[in-house]
Amino acid sequence: MLPILNAIVWNPDPALFSIFGREIRWYSLLFGLGLFFLGPWIVSRIWKKEQLPQNWYDQLFWYVVLGTIVGARLGHCFFYEPMYYLANPIEILKIWEGGLASHGGTLGIILAIWIFSRKVTHRPMVWTLDRLAVPVGLVAALIRIGNLMNSEIFGRPTTLPWGFQFVRSPEYLSLNTTLGCHPTAIYEALAYLIVFAVCMWLYWQRDAARRRPGLIVGFFLLGTFSARLIIEGVKLVQESWETQMIETIGLNQGQLLSVPFIIAGIYLIVRALSRPEQLNKVTDSLHEKK
Repeated sequence: MLPILNAIVWNPDPALFSIFGREIRWYSLLFGLGLFFLGPWIVSRIWKKEQLPQNWYDQLFWYVVLGTIVGARLGHCFFYEPMYYLANPIEILKIWEGGLASHGGTLGIILAIWIFSRKVTHRPMVWTLDRLAVPVGLVAALIRIGNLMNSEIFGRPTTLPWGFQFVRSPEYLSLNTTLGCHPTAIYEALAYLIVFAVCMWLYWQRDAARRRPGLIVGFFLLGTFSARLIIEGVKLVQESWETQMIETIGLNQGQLLSVPFIIAGIYLIVRALSRPEQLNKVTDSLHEKK
């Protein structure tokens, strides 16, 4: 009897088309769609619902874009390959060659919102983060689908029937296996979509941003980085030095970086639920001034 193929052959072209000799990739399209269109559109609906100042929204857009890109790039450079980039600092600027880290992107956004809160709204950071966190799960899911189209960020070989043979990936070919690998980009995308759905429900149905400050961003951090903590456990090691790290503490770099965000998420949720419900005093005060 012939053996039954127990894997999905994954061989999509990562490029949509070329223009002026440069490829336009699925990853770039999905990243841009989430960061520049869908995410801002959802936040704009929140702004209109609460009748918040338009100039706050206009400035917030650029704070978030710059915080995401700069933070994600620096996170990749210094969390995963610090010695190389310290020796070749000009390479940090070559963002078009790839290399973004979601943990760094999250830190970049938090720093950007800290500056935004001090210079623009003069309100607590959590006020902005509750609203900003609503669409981020959707944006993150689109980015992971882009990673899937690039045949990157996948897991160890598996006998499960949904394993993917990433035949375009040199990393997969170097494994010298006929087994499929865990499609961890799909795992993460699904997890982030669930986080997005819950955050939307908390904002639109439970009015959590007004009544439970910190609950939405707390759930976002807990849900997103708990998923990362679990899924990272089946990923291929990104850097060789992580092998020693796993042997020493049982966690890779991605898992270790997820822990502080999980703790912060738990703290924000407990803090939000332990306090009496309240209406959003910021929005009320703004309306009183009109």
